[in-house]
Amino acid sequence: MALLSISGLTRSFYGVTALAGADLEVQAGTITGLIGPNGAGKTTLFNCISGLVPPDSGRIVFDGEDITGWRPDRITRRGLVRTFQIARGFPKLTVLENLLLYGGDQAGESLAVALFQAGRARRRETELIARAMTIAGQLQLGRVLDARAADISGGQKKLLEIGRALMTAPKLILLDEPIAGVNPTLAEEIGRHLLALREQGQSFLVVEHNMDMIARLCEPVIVMADGRKLTEGRFADVAADRQVQEAYMGRRRWAS
Repeated sequence: MALLSISGLTRSFYGVTALAGADLEVQAGTITGLIGPNGAGKTTLFNCISGLVPPDSGRIVFDGEDITGWRPDRITRRGLVRTFQIARGFPKLTVLENLLLYGGDQAGESLAVALFQAGRARRRETELIARAMTIAGQLQLGRVLDARAADISGGQKKLLEIGRALMTAPKLILLDEPIAGVNPTLAEEIGRHLLALREQGQSFLVVEHNMDMIARLCEPVIVMADGRKLTEGRFADVAADRQVQEAYMGRRRWAS
């Protein structure tokens, strides 16, 4: 059974069709790439999957459960979380504080627990700090843990975005252009981190316009056009597909 299964998903905005019956699957333990020309429907698909925008019709099944129309917070608790092309968060908080905010089951958020079960709240806080330190170490953010999020580099902000997602203990992360605006050195570093996380069992669905990264990291690669899936396969195969060449890049052939 696929970890994520999308069937017949449609969505229109003021009469303009963004999704026209999209169908796709994401298998556990993969970095699945999602590519396509501007206007193909990739962002709308992400928004529907993550609960930011309800689909007009169709079905979204995650980890064996129909999550169509769920609220974003409920979807996140279920184990599906997304990042954004423009890194979000709280710029005046430190990197560590940003990570901790995304930890689940924070007992101290309950007034009753804070007043009468302070020990439980402290234990959970200790657990979350340990998890945040581990994730920061994995992503090479340890040296900036005490820096404000506003003061770290663009590439580090991208890594922090991934780190915040990991704090939720997700089964699947939707990555929206994880290396957009990042210098080549940090882009390579982010790619290495994604491969390492996949080896640890983490699953990803990645929207990215950098075809070199897609080619190196993603298998399979799903191509969208006109609001639906056009084809799917290994990058070399989809790049050689004439339908993909015409839909994605006109009649120019892709470089091999």
